[in-house]
Amino acid sequence: MKMLLLLVAVLSAALLASAAPPTCYSRVLSLSKEITESFKELQTSKTVDSCVEMLPRLYLDIHNYCVLAKLRDFVAYPGCDRVVEVNELKEKARSLYTILISYCRRDLVFLTDDCNALEIPISPPIEHSITES
Repeated sequence: MKMLLLLVAVLSAALLASAAPPTCYSRVLSLSKEITESFKELQTSKTVDSCVEMLPRLYLDIHNYCVLAKLRDFVAYPGCDRVVEVNELKEKARSLYTILISYCRRDLVFLTDDCNALEIPISPPIEHSITES
């Protein structure tokens, strides 16, 4: 019985030790990826209002200082207020902005301030098939 309790205690401790709480950086990184993906899905959706085509691009790189201006511009964009998906995306962008300037202000390091880099997302490398070679 003691061995069973000891085994349960050891396993519990091991699980708790490996489950580290999210850091500010990891939260910002995951939220920025979620927003970027949601924006891509919104852009490619056939059922959404035509005003979505006029929205500012929303490619986010939290290592780029210009991401703050990008988020401000997106949240302040006056169009598409009648589209629920856009309002939800604006709320997520507002949350990310708040986290960046308030909670993570001292934890983040911006590696660049290239605003053009946020206009043209980097495409993933194209994989060539064996038949093309």
